[in-house]
Amino acid sequence: MAAADGVARQAELRRIEGNSCFKRARLGAAIDCYTEAIALCPDVAVYWLNRGLCHFKRKEWAKVEEDSRRALALDDTLLKGHYLLGCALLEKGECALAIKEFDKALDRLKSLNSRDKMVEDISQVLAKAKYLDWENHSTQRVWKMQSLKEACENALQEHHFLSGTLVVDGATNEYSEQVKLLSEVFSKATLDDTPTDVPDYLCCQITFEIFRDPVITPSGVTYERSILVEHLRKVGNFDPVTREPLKEHQLVPNLAIKEAVQAYLKDHSWAYNMN
Repeated sequence: MAAADGVARQAELRRIEGNSCFKRARLGAAIDCYTEAIALCPDVAVYWLNRGLCHFKRKEWAKVEEDSRRALALDDTLLKGHYLLGCALLEKGECALAIKEFDKALDRLKSLNSRDKMVEDISQVLAKAKYLDWENHSTQRVWKMQSLKEACENALQEHHFLSGTLVVDGATNEYSEQVKLLSEVFSKATLDDTPTDVPDYLCCQITFEIFRDPVITPSGVTYERSILVEHLRKVGNFDPVTREPLKEHQLVPNLAIKEAVQAYLKDHSWAYNMN
């Protein structure tokens, strides 16, 4: 027992030294310390997580994925572990898997009722992952829809040719109307994949970007929380639009707008790129 305690103390000392090196941006030395701690006590999740953070700073994504997976295998509640794994997967282009990890990290933060800065960090990379996931699927959908449209147009032309309603020097009114209708049908089918302007009521009046965490002030104006809080702390305690006195504790989540944003993003995933 005494020997095991001694090993654990040695591992903890290496972790503490690694933390000191990490704070001074000596990432190589920090990695060495955490590696020694892991060799002594491989079942301690935080040692793997800390080394993963060093690899994250160095953008060594394969190593980030490996260490974050080892940490999460030991403790699945590590929100930073899910965040790191999500970032590594996003770099590999595995957007759908990255989204799942970011969602797990946010769920963990919500369960802790935390307003940690990581909420904003995770929200940003989650938005990026969802946009890239939409972009990948959108490209495939557009190609398939175009191929289907061409096949339908060819079939329509063949039908009119065989029925004798397609004249040599031009098209009949019936054929022209059907081609026009077919084009309208496919245009509507691809409408959700066509970026447009996001409705104003879904956007912050300061950033003009789509809301992620909207809050409403006593004056009745809705803002993005992080932007408004930054304004209150750095500029002054007043509503930036109405100029009425305002304190941070007076901000109330605008759940109606948040639900509206989520509903809009569900059908218009390209809007994630607005952030």
